[in-house]
Amino acid sequence: MDSNPESVNRRLTAVDPKGGAPLTSHPGPEQRVVELTEGLYALLADAVDDPRQWHRLLDASATLWRYSGGNVALLMMQMAQRGTVQPTLVAGYKEWERHGRYVLKGEHALFVIAPRTARMAEVDATPTSSGFGDQPLAELGDGKNRSRIVGWRGQAVFDVSQTEGEPLLVPTFRPELPPDPQVREQLWESLTAVVRQARYNLVVSDSQAGLADGFTDHARRLISVGSWLDLDDRVATLAHELAHASLHVPGDAIGALYGNSAEHRGLAEIEAESVAYVVLRAHGIDRGPQSAAYLANWADAVLEAEADSILRCSKERKPMSRVDIAKSTLGRVTSVAKAILETTNPPGFGGRLGLAGPVPIRYRTANAPTVHVEWNLHRTESDARGPSAVG
Repeated sequence: MDSNPESVNRRLTAVDPKGGAPLTSHPGPEQRVVELTEGLYALLADAVDDPRQWHRLLDASATLWRYSGGNVALLMMQMAQRGTVQPTLVAGYKEWERHGRYVLKGEHALFVIAPRTARMAEVDATPTSSGFGDQPLAELGDGKNRSRIVGWRGQAVFDVSQTEGEPLLVPTFRPELPPDPQVREQLWESLTAVVRQARYNLVVSDSQAGLADGFTDHARRLISVGSWLDLDDRVATLAHELAHASLHVPGDAIGALYGNSAEHRGLAEIEAESVAYVVLRAHGIDRGPQSAAYLANWADAVLEAEADSILRCSKERKPMSRVDIAKSTLGRVTSVAKAILETTNPPGFGGRLGLAGPVPIRYRTANAPTVHVEWNLHRTESDARGPSAVG
């Protein structure tokens, strides 16, 4: 689903992609972060007013799943401002050069939020949050040369559509293609591995309470999935329940703002279904029609959560705005989806150059890779060497 270029504020400008000093009309590092944050909040406010924007965010999150939710939203927003395609694969100027591709003349950089670090011996400050739903990291490094996050900066990157050079196969989502049963079977096995890693037990049962498709019992560390479901629904239900197991445990202070974790009501259900939607879409499985019943209530759930937050506010507990709740939800959804996808390992890059998942055998030939309809070939007109797959 395409983003609406008119729904976002045209604030962002670009700096010299080669790292030169910014022109006087360009914002400095701190102002850049401020403008990026303002743009993110405008996009999230629009997502509450227009639930279709939430679907667009989830679609982009499935493509760029290795990025935080805030940065996915920023990349989507900036590409929409240019009236171009959705971002699919991004990297810095020099990273593209290392992979034999070069930024096209006249292209302006996109910006993501990246940490500024300092050696621990040089700083004694508590690490801060970016405000994008990312958790601050207290320590980085190898244990000897540790560093600490001391702030945030805008980092220039470029989408693959802004580059040329060595041929590159990039997967694209094509929901009209016939489903591949093998993909579903492999994903089911991968998701059961995630269940084991989380130290939950999985039961495929024919006696679910209330004939629910799935259920998560935190106290017994049990996930139950209905045996009557076909493979598609069984995979989707397991991904949904894994999100509950990760996000809605007893004592989840953020989750308590909008739903009882034992009953999985309110925005908690939106979170769980959003995680399942992103995970399956990253594997090329379209659950749009099936997820619609859950996700149609996105805006109402956010507004109800905002009202509850105001009613429950106290001296110790500040109320959360609808944009704060939307930002929290996006960060939590993308964080859990990323954790799951790192185990299930879908084909493609997850938005980051050099971190490709497996290319299915059906996309290759014995002698050279071919271009499947689910993959876009990025190359130059002058390149006569033929396509080559990466990853």
